[in-house]
Amino acid sequence: MIDDLRALGEAARKAFETARDESELEAARVEFIGRKGKLREARQGLGRLPPDQRPVVGKFVNELTRELQALYDRRKAALAEAPKLEEGWLDVTLPGRAPRIGHRHPVLATLDQMVEIFMGLGFTVAEGPEIEDCYHSWEALNYPPHHPAMDEQMSFYISPDVLVRSQTSTVQIRYMETHEPPVRIVIPGRCYRRDTVDATHHHTFHQLEGLLVDAGVTFADLKGTLELFAREMYGPGMTMRFRPDFFPFTEPSAEIALTCIMCGGRGCRVCSQSGWLEVGGSGVVDPNVLTNVGYDPEKYTGWAFGFGIDRLCMLRHGIEDIRLLWNNDMRFLNQF
Repeated sequence: MIDDLRALGEAARKAFETARDESELEAARVEFIGRKGKLREARQGLGRLPPDQRPVVGKFVNELTRELQALYDRRKAALAEAPKLEEGWLDVTLPGRAPRIGHRHPVLATLDQMVEIFMGLGFTVAEGPEIEDCYHSWEALNYPPHHPAMDEQMSFYISPDVLVRSQTSTVQIRYMETHEPPVRIVIPGRCYRRDTVDATHHHTFHQLEGLLVDAGVTFADLKGTLELFAREMYGPGMTMRFRPDFFPFTEPSAEIALTCIMCGGRGCRVCSQSGWLEVGGSGVVDPNVLTNVGYDPEKYTGWAFGFGIDRLCMLRHGIEDIRLLWNNDMRFLNQF
């Protein structure tokens, strides 16, 4: 019976010492030293022992009872002195929950880098409205009447004379109307066109327009500036192609294309097997545009360019489909 009591005492000690709160401690007391506890049952069983064993076992039960009672009292006092966590308190011992930290969308991160490069070249940032009138969208930019770009198949009209802009060139006019030369600005912004959505086109896209107007500005300045930008953006190995094009507000005009990063210029689905990815247009500002804003075309010349930021983002990260940027798939966006 002594061995059974020793095992009982060991179980009681462990229960008292590991009790996490007063309710667990009280449950252990009731189980082992309570009025109907296991030690009470052992004491009541002394009468069934041989007479010569009763004093020895009885003494062991009494000593064990006093030991466990003292252990219970110490543990109860320790739990009573432990700080209580009231409602609203912060338990600093709990593992923390790190907040979810967002980051820039890859298109906006690309825009930030582009603006930083041009600001390093002395350009400032200008902005304008996305809802435009037809004068600033077409007439002031030297578009002839009934130009295909004015058709509802190309632009989103709100009313016969108001539309959402299809290019950031409208801000060139608004800026020059209120500023005298020299002008050196870049214009970031969102644009809208009735394009069929595919791997390289979207109805909503972003442009970065650039404009420089001053005395003695030439096409050579434009080409040198854009080639420097391409090297800063993509490294010294990037090649830029200028090819004759037509825009109503520039003459001469040139299409800008960069070596397709996806295929290294060999030809792929993204670049339509050409090895080049068109990223925008450029050219010398047409004298009629300068006249429309009150500048003297005999004194001032200028050049302008426009980049599709979404396409430059695709080049920067090797993205093969522009639709991935706007599907709101966090599994894709969290890579950047």
